[in-house]
Amino acid sequence: MKIKNIVFDFGGVLVDWNPRYLYEKYFDDKEQMESFLNNVCTPEWNQQQDAGKSLAEATKELQQKFPTHKEMIRLFYDKWEVMLKSEIPENVKVLYQLKTKYRLFGLTNWSVETFPIAHKRFPFFKELEGIVVSGDEKLIKPDKEIYLRLLDRYQLKADESIFIDDSPANIDAAEEIGFTTIHFGKNTKLEEKLKQINIL
Repeated sequence: MKIKNIVFDFGGVLVDWNPRYLYEKYFDDKEQMESFLNNVCTPEWNQQQDAGKSLAEATKELQQKFPTHKEMIRLFYDKWEVMLKSEIPENVKVLYQLKTKYRLFGLTNWSVETFPIAHKRFPFFKELEGIVVSGDEKLIKPDKEIYLRLLDRYQLKADESIFIDDSPANIDAAEEIGFTTIHFGKNTKLEEKLKQINIL
């Protein structure tokens, strides 16, 4: 089947987002910062907001659970934009190359309250024909239903689409549905990967 569509994850693929960019300004000790991010403002906690929970509710609940970290918890969403460092230029360059030959889409785990900040900041988002945001759908990858919503909403076929993500679990789910996939790992060169499969 001929590939017609490219579907991008955003964080870790097109956008360099990391809470450490914020908290390194507030923690003098790196180990303390890592402990805070692994035990208080955890990825699992942040994922709840990606699935649709309000930032205000999530912050309040976590502050009640960890009252000694109240101010540091408040910073997570008050200063969230600091975590959004930049686009990943080598991959965004590839996106513009792909635009000449393929339909481009996004499928992202992202809070509906913070995604507009990124969308406004980075011009490449305007090159995408459609974006499915987990916070809007109240569903997160790797739940297969969110992939199926993307396919249904934009009348796409999985076997005509490539899905690019930095999460192995998300890649596995996409493959089970029928996508061709590229796992964007630490040492992955996206342009090289796409050339290997004759997409670029």
